[in-house]
Amino acid sequence: MSGLLEETLAKYNRGLVFVYTGNGKGKTTAAMGQALRAVGHGLTVLVIQFMKGKKYGEVIACEKFLPAITICPCGLDSFVMRGNPAPVDIDLAQQGLNLARKSLSSGEYNMVILDEINVALDFGLVSVKDVVEMIKGRATNVDVVMTGRYAPPEIIEMADTVSEVNEIKHHYATGLKERAGIEY
Repeated sequence: MSGLLEETLAKYNRGLVFVYTGNGKGKTTAAMGQALRAVGHGLTVLVIQFMKGKKYGEVIACEKFLPAITICPCGLDSFVMRGNPAPVDIDLAQQGLNLARKSLSSGEYNMVILDEINVALDFGLVSVKDVVEMIKGRATNVDVVMTGRYAPPEIIEMADTVSEVNEIKHHYATGLKERAGIEY
């Protein structure tokens, strides 16, 4: 095969990096939509949920109906102090990062979703340098989806697709509380 043909094939047969960021509702939901599309085509998906510990609806649904999607919560079901996170929050985020690093480099999964990684970056639970190096060092055919507010410029720069979800109106503003099946 000629060098030009190999370069062209490599360009189109590589994993992509997607970022869903912004202050609006729906970033994790968009990532789970990507996961649903992937498993519809016989692919396997790993979702690592940073800063989440409770059983969200997507975890329950995947356990019951979608065995091709594995979800690993790497956080507690409690508030993380921005600028002064508890050691346990840092430890859980680092465990999530180590799992992500291993999964991305092994190529075991076709898609790896790093849910709320951008918030973990902003809160200082993991470093931008470590995440960028991890994404660059992944197996070439693995797609990566990164969610959360506050996506840093380095993450946006390396992404193939970035979508910003902006809040125009939210039911919280009227005093409505969170609901199962809607927020979690």
